[in-house]
Amino acid sequence: MVNVVVGNQILDGLPPLESSAIAPHLCALSLAARDVLYSPNKPLDQVYFPTGSVLSVLAVMRDGSSVEIGTVGREGVTGAQLILGNARAPSEMICQVSGPALRISAADFMAHFETAPTFRRRVYRYTEALFNFMGQSIACNGLHSVNERCARWLLSTRDRVGRDEFHLTQEFLAMMLGVRRPGVTIAAGALQQAGFISYRRGHVEIRDPAGLESAACECYQVTADWFAADAGDAAVGS
Repeated sequence: MVNVVVGNQILDGLPPLESSAIAPHLCALSLAARDVLYSPNKPLDQVYFPTGSVLSVLAVMRDGSSVEIGTVGREGVTGAQLILGNARAPSEMICQVSGPALRISAADFMAHFETAPTFRRRVYRYTEALFNFMGQSIACNGLHSVNERCARWLLSTRDRVGRDEFHLTQEFLAMMLGVRRPGVTIAAGALQQAGFISYRRGHVEIRDPAGLESAACECYQVTADWFAADAGDAAVGS
């Protein structure tokens, strides 16, 4: 029995028996930018494994403004609240970068979580990395410049979609950084002038990853190492 690689770090790290058990319950779909996957205080009845899309967790204020507080890409899975005993979404989740994903019902996800030890360990490890990532982001937003944070988020998005080109509007980038759009225009313009990226009408191409990393704050490598360690555990666990 051979593992089928689907493009999601958690699923690709499963041993064959666990992989074959969960596979019939996964539904492939294509997500479009702005698709709403979860609404605040609504039941979590579906769980998503991105395989080329990026999902954003948003904190929405009473006046309708919002800021991104977390992202999920091919390194992870949504619905961490379920394993903590909460069946409702505390925040809104939307698709930030369009692309493919796999979906499973919350009931099937929890059934597999309870019976498959490697899957359970992989989900726990990812959830820990995600919480660390969110904590680092809070510190990053308070201590580092918009240009540094912009470079960091572009690199993180690249890692999550697994390619150098993707569509990301200034509106989404502003939500990611917690700044107004003029600040994003200036930051992206500086990175483009340096030759690190090409950015036009929401289409991003990372032309010099090493250069872009040199412009990013230390938080990029810190968080990348957490998720890379998670991937290493997958290889050992399988």
